[in-house]
Amino acid sequence: MKAKMKCFVLAVCCGLMTTLSAADGWMTNFAAAKKLAKKENKPILVDFSGSDWCGWCIKLDKEVFSTKAFKEYAKKNLVLLMLDFPRGKKQAASLKKQNMQLARKYKVQGFPTVLLLNASGKVLATTGYQAGGPEKYIAHLKQLLKKK
Repeated sequence: MKAKMKCFVLAVCCGLMTTLSAADGWMTNFAAAKKLAKKENKPILVDFSGSDWCGWCIKLDKEVFSTKAFKEYAKKNLVLLMLDFPRGKKQAASLKKQNMQLARKYKVQGFPTVLLLNASGKVLATTGYQAGGPEKYIAHLKQLLKKK
């Protein structure tokens, strides 16, 4: 009985952690992101990141993704999906598996890789870190999406 209770508590904690990360606007479940993108008729911005070791990933998050300007733009125009490949943080086995499968599917060669996908998962554009802060990055994304 104690083992079942421990499993339950662990599952609740993991669910809360997912909810907390989603509260910042970033999803971690690809299927759920596609479903939301279809419902809201928005493209998916996928961030393949090494959030705790990749210098350019950390820089992109700090200079762009964590800013108020980007968050406001994204809330209105994008579904955000973080596919993280940390070295020091623990991750659920199912999340690791999903992220690895998607990295293979989309032929990710390095980090950060940022993809813009349609609701079906088709690649609309590929990019990564861009210098210049949130306003330039938003303009860059708009330009990429305009081409599609």
